[in-house]
Amino acid sequence: MDEVDRNIISQLQLDGRTTLEELAKTAGFTSMGIKKRLQKLLSNDSLKVSAMLNPFSFKLSPAIVLLEMESAGAMQNLLDRFKDCPRVIQIFKTIGGYNLIGLVIAEDQDTLESISVEKCSLRSSTGIRRSEFYPIGDIYFSPFLSVREHLAHKEKTVAPCNVDCRPCARYRDKKCVGCPATIHYRGTL
Repeated sequence: MDEVDRNIISQLQLDGRTTLEELAKTAGFTSMGIKKRLQKLLSNDSLKVSAMLNPFSFKLSPAIVLLEMESAGAMQNLLDRFKDCPRVIQIFKTIGGYNLIGLVIAEDQDTLESISVEKCSLRSSTGIRRSEFYPIGDIYFSPFLSVREHLAHKEKTVAPCNVDCRPCARYRDKKCVGCPATIHYRGTL
């Protein structure tokens, strides 16, 4: 990454809709030069311009999930199970006591509680030695998260994690809105 790349990236982080002309002024390049640089960054998967949202503006409840997995196989099974889950925003592999950290989101506190303890929870997977769940109160520096809204298509009968919401007591008691990927979903995502 050189100074031109830094200028392009910094400006797009501030405003992803910045025009090529504005980027050229910021970086001191021509519009065509910036276009080539931007295409290279995009084609190398070094940069992605996308929409992020402030969960608190939509009354969503984010949380951090810490997981200590017992093996690489158990870790891969969890990653495979939740790769298409619209509630899981990110999973980070770490080195240390907790070797996976998840960032999840829910529509309200009741649903957040459900995704912390029910069959659809990251913590319900096999091969977990220990886990902790922390609802997020505030987000500093930038409140925007890459919520995977494109996965909330409301078309499946069973959630991507292979859980059917309908038999769940919390879903039946309206203490959970269900999975945003299913036709049984009652939430706002």
